[in-house]
Amino acid sequence: MEESKSVSRGKVIIRTSIIGIITNILLAGFKLMVGFISGSIAIVLDAVNNLSDALSSVITIIGTALAGKAPDKKHPYGYGRIEYLSAMTISVIVLYAGLTSFVESVKSIFNPEPAEYGTVTLIIVAVAVVVKLLLGQFFINTGSKVSSESLVASGKDARFDSIISAATLVAAIIFIVSGLSVEAYLAAIIAAVMIKSALGMLRDTISEILGERIDPTLSKEVKNTIKSIDGVQGAYDLVFSDYGPDRVMASVHIEIPDTFTADKIDEITREIQEKVYTVHNITLISIGIYSVNTRDENTVAMRNAISKAATAHPEVLQMHGFFVDYVRKVIRFDLVLDFVPNNHEIYRQALSDIQKLYPEYQIIANMDVSYSD
Repeated sequence: MEESKSVSRGKVIIRTSIIGIITNILLAGFKLMVGFISGSIAIVLDAVNNLSDALSSVITIIGTALAGKAPDKKHPYGYGRIEYLSAMTISVIVLYAGLTSFVESVKSIFNPEPAEYGTVTLIIVAVAVVVKLLLGQFFINTGSKVSSESLVASGKDARFDSIISAATLVAAIIFIVSGLSVEAYLAAIIAAVMIKSALGMLRDTISEILGERIDPTLSKEVKNTIKSIDGVQGAYDLVFSDYGPDRVMASVHIEIPDTFTADKIDEITREIQEKVYTVHNITLISIGIYSVNTRDENTVAMRNAISKAATAHPEVLQMHGFFVDYVRKVIRFDLVLDFVPNNHEIYRQALSDIQKLYPEYQIIANMDVSYSD
């Protein structure tokens, strides 16, 4: 089932990319012809930009094919992250196109050459605006459906291309009406926008490769799914590892009563893994266990008191995994701290405050960070 979904997704991405290649090559051909005939540098640069888009689609196809390779001994988590590298490559191509366009535009400002616009020129440019706008939205919609960062990046680039084409159209109309040539200035502005867009796409892709915080809505949904399993009293420390679109693996800790036997725990963890994958398409590779006291009413009061002392420090977000061993006089729990530079000092202060409440107990606390909401 998972392999079938992956194959289907790959086919959609490749088919969409081929449509982009054909469309961009046709647009580039028309624009180059019109640009050389009219002497418009803006239209020529626009055509070059379309060729870079066609190259981006080729890279998307290659990236999708490589990312679809089955996991092997060397890469047991698969090759899905290659798609992020494809998106980063596309961003670099757009950045290069923007920089070269900016250089050529500046040259044209200092060495202007008058352009000649005809009716056919204006019609072709106007059609290009509409085609690129529709193509960009098609790429973005399809990329969002199949979780392809490369398609989304290409779609955003295509939308900027439609702005470029629209700007060249405006420049032509201004020249026809007033005789004022502003296309070199407009081309420079457009190139600057391209550069800004490319840097934004590059930043976003690098951020995903580094590993971003899980979306809060998804995090809460996964935890609610886990807590819906009978016997699970809490879900914490949900950590995601993204190995490419549709290849997300995760680990989590759950709270269950201390009366549960090993076979009951095994049954619950398997049920959790199956349900989380079915509902969210996320593979839970590790489920840690927190034991919850059920035999002593004093535990609730102790837990509340310790939680209050810990969260009196604003940097302490949460306490969980609480358990009291009355025989050995040990209290165990985890403290979740915010991302602050002095978290170790805050952790020690919180433990000191808790130790004062129960000096006769040994306090064993793990310091966690807030990986997800």
